[in-house]
Amino acid sequence: MSPKIEAQNKAEKVDELSIYRATPLKTHDLIHTKLEVSFDYGKRYLYGKEWITLKPHFYETDSLKLDAKGMDFKEIAIIDGKKSIPLQYKYDNEELSIALNRKYKSTEKYTIFINYTAKPAELKSKAGESITNSNGLYFINPDGKGDKPTQIWTQGETEASSCWFPTIDKPNQKTTSELAMTVEAKYTTLSNGKLTSQKVNKDGTRTDIWKMEQPNAPYLFMMAVGDFKIYKDSYNGKEVSYYLEPKYAPYAKQIFYKTPDMMNFYSKMLGVEYPWAKYSQIVVKDYFGGAMENTSATVHGEYVQKTERELLDDNQESTIAHELFHQWFGDYVTAESWSNLTMNESFATFGEVLWHGHDAGQDGEDRSRYEKLQNYLRSQKNGDSPILARFHYRNADDMFDNISYSKGSIILYAMKNQMGDEAFFKGLNHYLTTNAYKSGEPHQLRLSMEEVTGKDWLPYFEQWYYNAGSPILDVTYKYANGKVTITVSQSQDSSVQTFTLPLKVDFYVNGTKIRKDILIDKRQQSFSFDLPSKPEFIDLDPDKILVGEVNVDKKTAADYLFQYKNAPSYYNRIEAIKFASKDRSQESQLILLEGLKDPQEDLRVLSIKAIDLNEKQNKDQVLKMLLDIAKNDKKTIARANAIVKLASTGDASYKALMDESIKEQSYNVIAAGLTGLTKYAPAEADKALASLDDDTKKHVTPLMKRFSSQK
Repeated sequence: MSPKIEAQNKAEKVDELSIYRATPLKTHDLIHTKLEVSFDYGKRYLYGKEWITLKPHFYETDSLKLDAKGMDFKEIAIIDGKKSIPLQYKYDNEELSIALNRKYKSTEKYTIFINYTAKPAELKSKAGESITNSNGLYFINPDGKGDKPTQIWTQGETEASSCWFPTIDKPNQKTTSELAMTVEAKYTTLSNGKLTSQKVNKDGTRTDIWKMEQPNAPYLFMMAVGDFKIYKDSYNGKEVSYYLEPKYAPYAKQIFYKTPDMMNFYSKMLGVEYPWAKYSQIVVKDYFGGAMENTSATVHGEYVQKTERELLDDNQESTIAHELFHQWFGDYVTAESWSNLTMNESFATFGEVLWHGHDAGQDGEDRSRYEKLQNYLRSQKNGDSPILARFHYRNADDMFDNISYSKGSIILYAMKNQMGDEAFFKGLNHYLTTNAYKSGEPHQLRLSMEEVTGKDWLPYFEQWYYNAGSPILDVTYKYANGKVTITVSQSQDSSVQTFTLPLKVDFYVNGTKIRKDILIDKRQQSFSFDLPSKPEFIDLDPDKILVGEVNVDKKTAADYLFQYKNAPSYYNRIEAIKFASKDRSQESQLILLEGLKDPQEDLRVLSIKAIDLNEKQNKDQVLKMLLDIAKNDKKTIARANAIVKLASTGDASYKALMDESIKEQSYNVIAAGLTGLTKYAPAEADKALASLDDDTKKHVTPLMKRFSSQK
């Protein structure tokens, strides 16, 4: 860090957005971290002994600075053979400054011993919007009162591992590790790497030793202690395990069963085998961060933990895929600074999209990608949004947003589309293998893509990674004298860059599809093409790779109906249904009628909610289709919405459907049946609700409120 930047960081009233967030300076390199820890539940303390091995990065030095938050130190010494030489140090409650016994060169390793007490519960948390606590180590119900389980777990991102062990707590550091945890013998432990030994002690405790033989970043260190049941699976000879609370243990396989398939898919796609000794997933209580991709040991919040009945309605497959993809992008190669978080989170979000494509086909992939696009579009205004690789921010937590996650993922997808899959994945392989066990930034990804393709990708990276915003394309079509003319205006805010966009256009003419390429690179321009007759439909960007918006002038319900039937990508289908949901024309009702048969349940649900039951022409057909969905759809959310829709007719013949629905296993279907029954016999509905067991009642009551609020 330069003196100017350091001075800015220390200024009291400096505008934080004016600070350039430099990649952390490497004065030392971490090499190995050995820890022995035990816990005081009453005080919420960790008692630790640490042997930390380092070397100067390049320049010789006689001092060392470590991140260490809120700790007491009993001894700090350097290990010289069998001798332990006490060292002088200064401490400001966040940074430990140690005077070494002499100058060390970059060719010399040395080991520091630290005997310390960590008191994370006494720290003042620096909470952000995404990561809402930064105390690093958490004691859950340490007094053992009530029904809540007693647990200990850690959360290191962004720089909170230094709340429980001294380290250089920066993402561009990597270290191997050995962690010995002494816990009550009744508890199970989990950490990074492999469990290499367990020793039962005379005082009723047990010491578990976990070894991580490959280097990883300090923020990816983890511990968990508690009453967990372990379900063991496997992938390619490696242990794959799932740690859950005992009452959820019977459902472990149902919750996580796709994990080995995901590991196989990602390994083959990237050409890099899953790199760690094992892969564990643990579900902990009161977790506030969603999930965390600690190396070889992902932590999930309890929302992932579901019973067989809950899994009928929902699962967290996307989260499981996201955290697993991090084991390559984030753990194997780590963003070198939080400014470059896109190298972690954009990729993990992209990994979700790819998994859904592999598991559920192109429609599943496109649905996931569409969701990411909508997430991003909600985060921009008139095309204005933050830069993807941001070197100016108030807090590192600010980087964990829809820019780093969603926008970054669809930028990667667009790059894949432009390069072609073979070149793109070969480029990812080059990036991973070149930077293995190190850190990376977008320019290293760019250089890998250039190495593979032989093409200069700097303009793409400059536009999407190092400049802000996204395009808004206003489009008009005109056909005259055998020519179709497309006029495109980039209408994003004038402060936002003008984009260069290589896109395709599909013309539907006389039952055939004609594809053309265009290059949009001005604020306004026109493209003309000879066509044999006026096109029935024009589909700009048929692959839907644009990271932005397209607004077509004078697009009618008939256009959307043609789009749904004849250019039926997921994007085109959902946009047609969204239009029809707000339009009352006959064509729009026909779109919604088609939507009731859509292969994607979310589009069936949109159509169910929007279709007009007062429209007489197709009413009998619509009611028949809704009844079929209510009884037979494979997705409970579609069944539930069809039940509520039929109840809205007030037709007494559907009361039996409500009664039968209440006997189902799915909470969605039960809640829908009860909601519908209130329209026929409120007293019966109240009685039926009261008769449910507490677990069912807990689940269906909020669902009933949601269904009741639907128009």
